[in-house]
Amino acid sequence: MTDNTPLWTPSEAFQRSTPIYAFMQHCNAAFAQNMASYSDLHKWSVDHSANFWTAVWDFCEIKGQRGERALINGEQMLDAAFFPDATLNFAENLLSTKGSTDAIIFRAEDRASDRWSWDHLHEQVSKLQQAFKALGIEPGDRIAAMMPNLPETVACMLAATSIGAIWSSCSPDFGEQGVMDRFGQIEPKLFIACSGYWYNGKLLNVADKVGAIARRLGCPTLIVPYAGGVTSALETTDGARLLEDFIQPFKAKPVEFTQLPFSHPLFILFSSGTTGIPKCIVHSAGGSLLQLMKEHRLHCGVVPGEHIFYFTTCGWMMWNWLVAGLAAGATICLYDGSPFAPDGNVLFDYAQAEKFTLFGTSAKYIDAVRKSGLTPITTHDLTSLRLMTSTGSPLSPEGFSFVYQGIKADVQLASISGGTDIVSCFVLGNPLSPVWRGEIQGPGLGLAIDVWDEQGHTLREAKGELVCTKAFPSMPVMFWNDPDKAKYKAAYFERFDNVWCHGDFAEWTRHEGLIIHGRSDATLNPGGVRIGTAEIYNQVEQLAEVEEAICIGQDWQEDVRVVLFVRLAAGVHLDEKLSNAIRNKIRMGASPRHVPAKIISVPDIPRTKSGKIVELAVREVVHGRTVKNLEALANPNALSHFANRTELQT
Repeated sequence: MTDNTPLWTPSEAFQRSTPIYAFMQHCNAAFAQNMASYSDLHKWSVDHSANFWTAVWDFCEIKGQRGERALINGEQMLDAAFFPDATLNFAENLLSTKGSTDAIIFRAEDRASDRWSWDHLHEQVSKLQQAFKALGIEPGDRIAAMMPNLPETVACMLAATSIGAIWSSCSPDFGEQGVMDRFGQIEPKLFIACSGYWYNGKLLNVADKVGAIARRLGCPTLIVPYAGGVTSALETTDGARLLEDFIQPFKAKPVEFTQLPFSHPLFILFSSGTTGIPKCIVHSAGGSLLQLMKEHRLHCGVVPGEHIFYFTTCGWMMWNWLVAGLAAGATICLYDGSPFAPDGNVLFDYAQAEKFTLFGTSAKYIDAVRKSGLTPITTHDLTSLRLMTSTGSPLSPEGFSFVYQGIKADVQLASISGGTDIVSCFVLGNPLSPVWRGEIQGPGLGLAIDVWDEQGHTLREAKGELVCTKAFPSMPVMFWNDPDKAKYKAAYFERFDNVWCHGDFAEWTRHEGLIIHGRSDATLNPGGVRIGTAEIYNQVEQLAEVEEAICIGQDWQEDVRVVLFVRLAAGVHLDEKLSNAIRNKIRMGASPRHVPAKIISVPDIPRTKSGKIVELAVREVVHGRTVKNLEALANPNALSHFANRTELQT
């Protein structure tokens, strides 16, 4: 197969069976259109934004009162308001299914497992809602959770949002200061935490950390028993209550859903915080619901009863994305722990046993499976799997090929990109278009995506800034503690007037797809030529000797030179022969301009809690500057490997 042949092409029969095809016919009938392709549908969706989002509301059967107006002030992104007359409740839409079938399936690396039916989920949410109200929780109050990816976490979120409280979560691997940097800013009325968690074969007790955070937050604390340490968690946290004791006084009854405005705050998500205190990004109930239902139902083709999975923690926006699958009537499959404990088969074992239809993960995970020598295509029955999604960092062309050669030949592979900023995707897959090696299938419906040069002109098949030129529902409501929106404007609207600049270095392809070449702020500029770091990673990480790489631009002699750090496979040493092989690989696969001036071996590479490598932090260390927020990193000690390198003095 060559790069001139798609890796996957949907048959006409398959296309006609998808929800997005039915949606297109719905819009053709309702708005007198004659759309026949994804490209047609996308163009109409951005040219007629109000009609499109109205159609999404109706087709996805959003529970709530829509009102007559779909969009006001649409020409000004910061002032635009979608469905200004609407009222709804986010949790009501996620709990629209009832019965004895599975709503949530859970597995953990220590082999713990659980299943919650829809009825059981309703019962737990009901009891939690009553307990929250008894505690005085009201609309607009914040509930903060430091929790593993458990069914109880989902239930607490639904109970909070059923009242109109604002939910915020992180994973228990965050340090005390990392948690406080986030939750300390939003002053929660309730703190929910676990007693411990498992990771990579280790049982980690977090009792002391929970106690310290609870004292600093100064609010009531709820302990959810998991992975031991319950007694010590209660002992270290004054006034803490166990979940079962908290809800014991209440009997299950129908959940009450407070009807709130479309723009009512729902989630507070946090930026990575690698360059300072994390930004508190506030997302609306209506905007999040509409955008996420669009992605599940239309882009991912999810239908009631399907089993969908994303490997994520509660500190990454993909958790919020996954749980929204409940609104499509899907069974969500949760996993907590390392995806390589005891080995790399664990998630594929889960996928086979529970018949995943959607398997979501990170590009780093796919690459790690590839390098481990595993071939699930020969060892696992993945008949049910029709869609695999990848995010977190750009998926390399070799990663695309491996999915089809090593995981499943007849699957739609959707590389997706968006982020915490919009609690969803700007660019992603769709089941009506082919999958091309190394390319994201296209822009999201209703999103006026483009790639611009520095003067604001559209680029085709050239690299530039990823922008969105029109308002969309899942834009943040605001940043917390940013009353004049100064931080919000600086984050997205400083570069181009009235245009969202996302900070990704991107490129349109001849197939109307997109390639993300990395973050704009990590773009290299040797000799004034912009180079995306992903272009270098795509080459060097093909080498068996290289486990992982991170690349920065070092200020040098009034210019910038490219410096590549590599983490090598066990037993491999960086000698002249390997250095030359790396340079030749980059020269032939990318260009001579991509070839690094320096190649240096390091034993570890720093990453965020969600697994993203942190090029900016490494760049700061190399230049002798202080990294402002070490708490944002999963392995902050790794930065020491980049400081005061003699190799970078000449």
